[in-house]
Amino acid sequence: MRRGRNWNLGCSAGLPAGCSAGLPTRASRPRAEICHPERVMKLGIISDTHGLLRPEVAPALAGADRILHLGDVGKLSILDELNKIAPVTAVRGNVDRDGPCATLPETEVVLIEGRYVYMLHDLKTLHLDPAAGKFAAVLHGHTHVPNFFTKKGVLYFNPGSCGPRRFELPVTVGLLTVSADGDLQPEIVQLPHIS
Repeated sequence: MRRGRNWNLGCSAGLPAGCSAGLPTRASRPRAEICHPERVMKLGIISDTHGLLRPEVAPALAGADRILHLGDVGKLSILDELNKIAPVTAVRGNVDRDGPCATLPETEVVLIEGRYVYMLHDLKTLHLDPAAGKFAAVLHGHTHVPNFFTKKGVLYFNPGSCGPRRFELPVTVGLLTVSADGDLQPEIVQLPHIS
């Protein structure tokens, strides 16, 4: 089933809600709220596609309630394809400087089961204290190195890259399972048969 462009919960023709001439303003961007009381939610976490959406990504993200793309999208058609799997919320990365992907927001805040999640591309550009801001998680990409850790009660999660292989790094996506009580369980999924 094909869904219409639905990026960042309020997009029309691929532009974030409240855009003026394609340029989003922080005040006009809606906060995405995802809430499914009494059940476990599965979020697909993806980054650094760089214009390549491998066929192995769709099965890895099957069953996701929402997909969060952490930047370096490369082509708007990537978001269209991901939107066939689940609704997509996306931020731009350093390669998304020109064209339609440049209109994506630099950061996004998503409310999931009462817990705030902060999305950005490069963790080095984080200019706030997530623990003080009561964020449950910071999702980021950029390095292509999949990892997760907890610091001051905040989950930091980089799903790695599922785009063109960089160096000898694995080709991966992430899954974030959110229980009804808000517990976050990150998982890194290495895509099969990638050379």
